[in-house]
Amino acid sequence: MRALLVAAGLGTRLRPLTDTIPKCLAPVGGRPLLHYWLEGLFASGVERLLVNLHYLPDVVRRFVAESAFRDRIDLVHEPVLLGTAGTIRANRAWFGDQPFFYAHADNFCVCDLRAFMAAHRSRPKAAAMTMMTFDAPDPSQCGIVKLGDTGLVTEFHEKVPHPPGRLANAAVFILEPEVADFCAKLTGDAPEFSRAVVPEFLGRIYAWHNTTYHLDIGTPQALAQADADTVRLRSKMAAWGWLNSND
Repeated sequence: MRALLVAAGLGTRLRPLTDTIPKCLAPVGGRPLLHYWLEGLFASGVERLLVNLHYLPDVVRRFVAESAFRDRIDLVHEPVLLGTAGTIRANRAWFGDQPFFYAHADNFCVCDLRAFMAAHRSRPKAAAMTMMTFDAPDPSQCGIVKLGDTGLVTEFHEKVPHPPGRLANAAVFILEPEVADFCAKLTGDAPEFSRAVVPEFLGRIYAWHNTTYHLDIGTPQALAQADADTVRLRSKMAAWGWLNSND
């Protein structure tokens, strides 16, 4: 399996930290956030990884060049942000004809990624993708989903004032090639995955719930929380083989 990490955001809410480092390299538990994604994905069987760049791209390039995983990572620079679905559109050929992992790299996500991948393999036949979900502390700031009896997403409410529950889209997916084909046909300058793609696949999205840990590193308060929480999460990460590199 290949994987795409979208990591090009400006991280304006994390300033002044992000005046000098991109959001995907924010320090969590003494390591850049992107490091955990690399550890988790490669430990879980991902073969090759694509990371998009925009803000402070040379800082990310230096981090990757010094990583133990550098020979398995491809970088693509976006002079103008393409949107989270637009990045898939622009790199359609890179994914080939196999399912691929897709995630926003500005989330601190700790879970058994192998179990997530296994859930996709055993998904209902109708599903073209598997979405990771989590229980949102503030549902109004997330995309909230409702599920049918077979675990397929039947409703999706993106950042609405009064969402119908706390079950949220974690912005972590495994996508079948037909989803990449759909993205390749999208029009517009910067289509977003949650708005341009997810609503079009309702009834064909399988949900897998992350019961371990998921947090959007969007504010200094969230970053501090994630930093503190790594102490109790390290044993789980070690059990899944995430902490084996010397980075």
